[in-house]
Amino acid sequence: MTDTGVTIAERMSANATQSALELRGLGRMFGALAALADINLTVRPGERRAVLGSNGAGKTTLFNCITGDFLPTTGSIRFFGEDITAFPPQERIRRGLRRTYQISLLFTHLSVIDNVYLACRGVSRGRFSLIRPRRDEALMQSAVELVDLVHLAEVRDTIVAELSYGQQRQLEIAMALAGAPRFILFDEPAAGLSPTERRDLIEILTNLPGHMGYIIIEHDMDVALRVSESVTMMHNGRIFKEGRPEEIEDDEEVQALYLGGGHGHG
Repeated sequence: MTDTGVTIAERMSANATQSALELRGLGRMFGALAALADINLTVRPGERRAVLGSNGAGKTTLFNCITGDFLPTTGSIRFFGEDITAFPPQERIRRGLRRTYQISLLFTHLSVIDNVYLACRGVSRGRFSLIRPRRDEALMQSAVELVDLVHLAEVRDTIVAELSYGQQRQLEIAMALAGAPRFILFDEPAAGLSPTERRDLIEILTNLPGHMGYIIIEHDMDVALRVSESVTMMHNGRIFKEGRPEEIEDDEEVQALYLGGGHGHG
């Protein structure tokens, strides 16, 4: 189903009562391998959820199904009440779904501000215009605000190739925020970051607008538990356990399976 015939008022009223993201019976096969099996997950608008699990647990495949990079073999995906199971990625982006990737997808020969501006332009109605923007144009102002939000104002005009790895990850978050998305999927944003950069990342994620929900996949348990209000643990393509961060952190089965029992509070 497309936007045709659905008024803005109808959509807004649906958004108020619907889940942001609802997965029902989601499965994904690769040949005989079940990468995902019977995933049922509901995320409220504005909710911040962590999805944790060891390598091979199915976390990235889950993201790929939500974004449309893979189509699920079974089950359904609803985004703010609308069935998007068979939608191509661009249609999901148009509806306000964004994602960061483990591998950087940046224009390394352009400046920070130009990267964010292009991201804003890419999700705008005028994205095919070739007119060079004035600095006071609305999209440029949006780009400046996003650069500030992710703590990159001091390197706004720096070429991306000259940024530190952590700064590049921050830039990816700014680009994912282009066009005021309704929901974001963060794919291991703390990977490879120094302790200082991780603290900066926690602050950035914590200070995102309250209506903006997200799911974060993260190997760093401390980061994940500090920026989420609910946690889903995955194991072998299935949901193993769900709970609040403190419940998951103190759970003996979780510690035995993922942390070797040695994870402390922090």
